[in-house]
Amino acid sequence: MRVRPAEPPLPVRHRTRIPVRHRTRILNTALAATIAAMSLAGCTGSPAAEKRAQPAATQTAAAIAKPPAKPAPSRPFAVGTRTITTKRGDRVLRTTIWYPAKGKAGGAAKRGAKAASGKFPVVVFSHGLNGTPSDYRDLLAAWASAGFVVAGPRYPHTARGAAEFNLLDVVNQPTDAAQVLSAVLALGRKAGDPLRDHLDAKRVAAAGHSAGAITTVGLFTLDRDARFGAGVVLAGNAVGVGTDFAGPAAPLLFVHGSRDPLVSLASGRDVFDKAPWPKAFLTLPGADHAEPYLDPASPAWDVVTRTTTDFLRWSLYGDAAAKKRLSADARRHGLGELDDRL
Repeated sequence: MRVRPAEPPLPVRHRTRIPVRHRTRILNTALAATIAAMSLAGCTGSPAAEKRAQPAATQTAAAIAKPPAKPAPSRPFAVGTRTITTKRGDRVLRTTIWYPAKGKAGGAAKRGAKAASGKFPVVVFSHGLNGTPSDYRDLLAAWASAGFVVAGPRYPHTARGAAEFNLLDVVNQPTDAAQVLSAVLALGRKAGDPLRDHLDAKRVAAAGHSAGAITTVGLFTLDRDARFGAGVVLAGNAVGVGTDFAGPAAPLLFVHGSRDPLVSLASGRDVFDKAPWPKAFLTLPGADHAEPYLDPASPAWDVVTRTTTDFLRWSLYGDAAAKKRLSADARRHGLGELDDRL
């Protein structure tokens, strides 16, 4: 009897509170200024990067350090949410966590819901300038519903409402993201914590949008943290963090709108071209900088949600069927063009 591969859990969709057009403006107005400021400063790296001895980037797929494949979830989960706070020096990192929960799948995430049975991979997600993790809650809840614990830190100097907003602080965020990962993984070992024994510390990815995508690239270049075994770069480039990929190879998925007015498709493609590891680049013809990642009503959002979920299921669970679906899901609604080198 032939067993049909499990279909991926369906994305969780719920109503967003901030109009997409407004979020586009508040998330990205500062980004162009950041790119200009860094470019004027010649900032393609940092002094810290020059001092830090980095291991050479591994060139082959065979060198990817990852645990054996494990069964990926065959059904969607309900989603729970909670908030923790960690610090790196005087940098306060308030972090929202979305996780698979017990109960009926679908609907909005429930604060404090009991975690579903099992151990789940972890994804650290970085927001864009003037944004917050909650701006992306539809996408992040969809990942949680598919079987991932997603941690979204609020960065101290680039989030909306920051007391001291600093465009150039993006270069400090990769180290913040690594600190958040440490804090979240500690919950899986903490007696009495609701996430104890529910986190798979060997299956970890980084993801981010816009300036958060730059942060994500930095975790594989400027501030390489070998715990991150995969990356998702949404509308990003390498301004400030460079393209000196280092450490163990990690598969990367890049997503970019062809009409992104703030981060050019060419600059995103340049990072992709320089990445020496298994990789894929999803181009969204006609798409802008924000709608594909922020608006659940957009067909482009559906494409992004499905393809990123496919990628995470393959890269963190080893789900071969998800990898096979990636190309078809990229072409949904006649939107995506996938350059697949995974």
